[in-house]
Order: sequence, then structure tokens, then C-alpha cells
Amino acid sequence: MSTTDVVAELKILRKGRGLSVAQLTERVGPALQAVCAISADDDAAGVRRKVSDRLLALIEALPGDLRMSLLAAFGLHEQAQHPFYGERVSWAARTLERDDRTVRRRIDEGIDRLAEYAVATTKPAAAGPSRSWHTEELRVALALDQPVPEAFEFRRVVVDADEIDELDLALTLTSAGSNSRPLEETDLRVDVFHGGVLTGRHMESSDRVGLALRLPAPLHRNDRHEIALRFRAGLRHPHYVCVPRQPCDLFDLHVRFGASVPEEVVRLDKAFQDDARDPAVRGAALTVDSSGEVHEQFRHLVPGFAYGVRWRPAEAGA
Repeated sequence: MSTTDVVAELKILRKGRGLSVAQLTERVGPALQAVCAISADDDAAGVRRKVSDRLLALIEALPGDLRMSLLAAFGLHEQAQHPFYGERVSWAARTLERDDRTVRRRIDEGIDRLAEYAVATTKPAAAGPSRSWHTEELRVALALDQPVPEAFEFRRVVVDADEIDELDLALTLTSAGSNSRPLEETDLRVDVFHGGVLTGRHMESSDRVGLALRLPAPLHRNDRHEIALRFRAGLRHPHYVCVPRQPCDLFDLHVRFGASVPEEVVRLDKAFQDDARDPAVRGAALTVDSSGEVHEQFRHLVPGFAYGVRWRPAEAGA
């Protein structure tokens, strides 16, 4: 974790409603997870509380003008609960009797100082792996030319603990907009082809389904195990990304569009999950081949970041 990583994530965090954004967990990347001591067991409310408490403690050490600017920027001041970042900047400018441009500079300066404090006061992780398993290889074939989009997932995992008998998996179906109905468990169909038995599924957030896969037999440290799954669901936004919870050595992705070739396809490589559906966040342009497919590979994926592709569907009648 570096100050550069923390600065980048803090600048994402100040967007929109700041700390009050509905999908806060998607904006908290690996650096802030370390700074705020967030674990995989924390639910959305726990993440929000830890991030708010940690930022308030760090901001308290800043000079008065930077402190006020950052409290407004992140929506942590009770009088700066505006839904847009620009409105909170204007509120801070009026309060400090400065112009908006000056306050924006002070926010950037404050974020740099905040990141320095955060890195300097964050305890290093304990030696040795804290995870129980990681993905050595993940291969996904996504077919969008079916009545309901289907994704076949072939995953090889490596055990990092003394013994495990279950894998915790998850899949996110991002809402296409504020008026979309909440995701329900029945929106996602999962079939296990080999490698275990699906024993549980629950809503981890408004758009993420957690899955528990019981293994055929307990696995031990350094064991490898392969699973094959099929997911079927209506995609709520035109992108497909992997956001690993544990490190992933290789992610191989085939996307088949078929005859409905999109106007644009871009590669998303180590993007913030919340940015994956934002057209303003650009990626390398990809070319759809003569079979209506794209094929991309990603290596050494960092937990908490998004890797995959986003497309812009062709306009009807074009």
C-alpha cells in the first residue's frame, strides 16, 4: 500500500454523495480496506462505520481550513450533506469565505496529507497469508447471444490454509440505474457442473449474491481443486468484470456477442468497481472478431479491483 494508492481511492470516495453513497463497499478499494482495517466479514454497515470513523480521526489532525474542506468533500459535515460533490465544495467555499477553485485545491492538498497520515499510522499486515485460498486460474466464457445471458466459469483454486471444506463465492449484477428494482436471489441461476455442492446463497448487498460451495472432501495447504459453474442472469449493465476477493493469477475471458455487435468494446484493467459502468472511465479499445467475439487475458489480479470488458450496444435501427 502506498500514498499514491490511498490518494487515488480517496478521490473516488469523494464523488457523488461521498460517504453517503449507497454502494460504498464498491468504492472502497484494497488500500482503504487496509487503512480502515476492513475484513471480508464486514457487512455494508460495518464498512461505512469503519471508513467514517477512520477518516474523521485522520481529518482531525489537519489544520482548520483543510479539515473543514475535507469534511465537506466526503459529506462528513452535518451541514454538507448535498448529493453532489460540487455543491459540497460550494458550501465549504462560502463557509471559509473563499472561492470554489481555492477550496478544490485545498481538498486535493488535504487528501495528500490524509494519505500520508493514513499510511504512516496503518499497522502492517501480519506475516503470512491471511486468506484461506486463492485462484490460480479463472476461465470464463460469456454468451450474450442466448435468450438469457450465460457464463461458464472454470476455476482452479489453491489452498492457503491448513484445511478448508468450503469456498465462498459471489457474483454482482450491477443496477442499470436508480430506478432499477433491487436484485433478488432468484434473478441469478447457478448450476454446478463439478467440484462441489452449492449449500447456501444470500444477499451480501443490494446487487451482490454470496454463494457457499461445499467441497467433496476437505482440502489442505497447497492442494489444488477445480470447479465448473454456469451462471444465467439478465445483465443489468453492459459490462462483465471479475472483482476478486482473493488474489487471482490468471483471468481468461471470452465474450460472445453474436450478431449483435456493439458499437464499442473497451478493456477494463485494474479499474475501481464503481467505475466499471461509468462510460467516462476509458479503457483500451477492443475489436470484435468475425465470430462476434472478444478474448482478453488478465494476470496477477489485485483483490478489490475490476478486470474485464465494457461495451456500448449498437443503436436500434443503426
